Amino acid sequence: MEKGSENRSRRKFLKQSTAFSAGMVLGGGLNLFAETKNNTIIMSKIKSNGYAGRDAKSKLTVWNFERRAVGNNDILIDIKFSGICHSDIHTIRGHWGEQVYPQVPGHEIAGIVAAVGKNVTKFKVGDKAGVGCMVGSCMKCTSCKNGEEHHCETTGMVGTYGVPDKSDPTGITQGGYSNNIVVDEHFAIRIPETISLQNAAPLLCAGITTYSPLMNAKIQKGDKIGVAGIGGLGHLAIKIAVAKGAEVYAFTTSESKRYDILGFGAKEVILVDSLDKLTPYAGKLDYMISTIPYAFDLSAYVTCVKPYGHFTQVGQPIEGKLEISNTNFMFSRVNYNSSLIGGIPETQEVMDYCALNKIYPEVQVIKASEINVVWDKLVNKEARYRYVIDAETI
Repeated sequence: MEKGSENRSRRKFLKQSTAFSAGMVLGGGLNLFAETKNNTIIMSKIKSNGYAGRDAKSKLTVWNFERRAVGNNDILIDIKFSGICHSDIHTIRGHWGEQVYPQVPGHEIAGIVAAVGKNVTKFKVGDKAGVGCMVGSCMKCTSCKNGEEHHCETTGMVGTYGVPDKSDPTGITQGGYSNNIVVDEHFAIRIPETISLQNAAPLLCAGITTYSPLMNAKIQKGDKIGVAGIGGLGHLAIKIAVAKGAEVYAFTTSESKRYDILGFGAKEVILVDSLDKLTPYAGKLDYMISTIPYAFDLSAYVTCVKPYGHFTQVGQPIEGKLEISNTNFMFSRVNYNSSLIGGIPETQEVMDYCALNKIYPEVQVIKASEINVVWDKLVNKEARYRYVIDAETI
């Protein structure tokens, strides 16, 4: 054999052997590879395991399932951390409508790219990557083309879990309380090296859900901003608003959070143990965002905003319903709106902004076996402030 041919054969063998070995390591020995052809890795369905809801009332339990094979435009992420959002509880418990089970929740996903499809340009193996609240949309309508994939006008956005999906072997999308995920590269977020994966995870839902309306409100330095509900979303709303130079007033029902909230940079903490505590703040705020995830007296909070100011509700109550007093809006002249999450460009923006400005969520890393316990704590307002699952424990 000629020397040049021998070297080429050796390089090809080493490349294939390295790819196979790396795949076995990154996939946890899950027999990911069907074959290698022209240096392109062809992958079979991905074996996965996670914690799934089996019905609306039972505890989440371990479930072994399969994800789709990695397509040409897909990446496989080896999940390292997954945040726990109140939406996970609402969804699995059927608060927002009937669900299909088994279902793995979780849409604050951060990990390492383990494999890429042949058309992928945004990521390479070994990169840090995250997935938020959506994994697909039509990509053709006006909203999608404008970077508002979450407002897709044709198919609607494809949520990260619980949404019918013909490409998924289980029939629905399955989320991040698991050890891996396959996603189109467009819907994955690049995570900068300057932020840890456990801190990056909550930014993919809690971060973007508060960042987007704050940016759309065009808050300015010195603006008086109200944040109602200081939990996973609310504490990030405070940190982001403070970073933008706002004067933040935090409204909470938990006295135990007072010193934490001041530490986040809030100017004042208002303990709302009765609605009359809101009276001194009538017409004082330029803008208010509420992250309260249950039904509450929204109209009483609205009166804290100046005439022609804006009030945004991002917390989604059971069945998505809130009662409001139209009269309050008539006389307060406050504009009410709601907000979903944010598009992929804006989600990348908040990730980069928080990494650059060292805006980190307050996280409590837990083992997967603790999921059911911390769900109860979250409902009882005991979270400080975002529970994050260590996926290595699944």
